Amino acid sequence: MSKTNKRKKESVKNEKEHIVQAVMSKYFEKKKEEKISAIDNDDSDHKETTHVVKKRRKVTNDDRNDRKWEPPHWKEHWENILAMRIRNKHLEPRGCDTIGDTIADDKIRRLHVLVSLMLSSQTKDTMTIAAMDRLLEHGFTVQYALDIDIDELGKIIYPVGFWRRKAQYIKDTCQILRDKYNDDIPNTIESLCALPGVGPKMAYLTMDFAWKSNQGIGVDVHVHRISHRLGWLPYDTKTPEQTRLALESWIPRDLWNQINHNIVRFGQTQCFPVKPRCSTCLNRNICPASTSKDTVKHLKQK
Repeated sequence: MSKTNKRKKESVKNEKEHIVQAVMSKYFEKKKEEKISAIDNDDSDHKETTHVVKKRRKVTNDDRNDRKWEPPHWKEHWENILAMRIRNKHLEPRGCDTIGDTIADDKIRRLHVLVSLMLSSQTKDTMTIAAMDRLLEHGFTVQYALDIDIDELGKIIYPVGFWRRKAQYIKDTCQILRDKYNDDIPNTIESLCALPGVGPKMAYLTMDFAWKSNQGIGVDVHVHRISHRLGWLPYDTKTPEQTRLALESWIPRDLWNQINHNIVRFGQTQCFPVKPRCSTCLNRNICPASTSKDTVKHLKQK
């Protein structure tokens, strides 16, 4: 082999080595950045979540309006969820947002909304509505809750989940409403969360249903589960509150108060925790967790 050919061969070899080195350098730099930005995940995964979500930095209330990321197909997901709610309307029970609609006194109506949400935790909607109907038959007000014996109140709301504890929560809450709010309910998230038995989900829904104020997304087990399945989260989440912040980081604010009741109904009638009805779901071709990816016609609202 001539010296010229040998030099050319060595030159090509060196060029290839530089290219490989540059590519690998960028690769490991990217991996390092991903490792730094990954969220610590000490808790066990949710058993019902089938979609693996990329881990990214946490989102806080300060930057939840930064919408640089959004999931693919989310608008189509949303349109299909609304269409399926119309299709499955006959399967839906009354919701907490309808409690007290016929009550003339706004304070009492707001109280009924709050109490219905307190009763709804770990309880089927049908049981919650039945318990609220019994309370309404007794003319439930703050004064009524303060006067009634706790055992008698427990009998009225039974068999909602944790009925003994909730009876105490209701009496304690109504005492606070009498002492601090002139028999009305608080109108801020912080004040609502300070009430016995009221968490963030109830607080955000109360602000929407009772005060008509769109302050955030109420996240329950259905919203938490389905957000993972649809790939709606920019990073993995373990709690409903983490999921709320993740969703609010990209969902337009004017949709926040529509998310809960539409996705909850979707979870109750279609996307079950176990054996979801993927074969009849309009999102089955664009859902990362779908087990049935056939062609499906989209329902059109009549």
